[in-house]
Amino acid sequence: MELTKKLEFGNILKKITLVIFGTLLLTVSAKIKVPFYPVPMTMQTFVVVLIGITLGWKLGIATVFAYLLEGLIGLPVFAGTPEKGVGLTYMMGPTGGYLIGFIISVFIAGFVNLNKNFFIKFLLISLSIIAIYLTGVPWLAYLAGWEVAYIWGIKNFVLAEIFKITILVLTTQKLLKFRKFI
Repeated sequence: MELTKKLEFGNILKKITLVIFGTLLLTVSAKIKVPFYPVPMTMQTFVVVLIGITLGWKLGIATVFAYLLEGLIGLPVFAGTPEKGVGLTYMMGPTGGYLIGFIISVFIAGFVNLNKNFFIKFLLISLSIIAIYLTGVPWLAYLAGWEVAYIWGIKNFVLAEIFKITILVLTTQKLLKFRKFI
């Protein structure tokens, strides 16, 4: 009985540690800007999908919710914070829809079977990334108009997303091995 409690506590502690590490990784990915013309790109979409693939959908969603909660309470975890505001004010801004899309994206990346060929994996991971844009672009359009949403919310990031998807597809088999240890 005592051993069972220790094992359960150890498992819970491991999962909490993974969630905290995931939120730290998301924060770092939001702060590092990759020079990309004409708009600098962060690695958040890459890390969201990476978390889904490696942790699975349940821990992935827990990680993204924890990250969003950290931002909601005012921790400067998002791109451009604290310069562009923090908390709910920031989350209701132009990137708010993309942040909500992280939840759907991590679910898809963690739920779908990625033990497929290159093209099927590319399609499934693309769907995960597209989920972020399906919530982000309409929110940006609501705030700034469809032309701005198209140019600054989609067009400037298509090539970067294809590059990120390709890297994820090429590394998926190794990333899925990590899930076995959870």
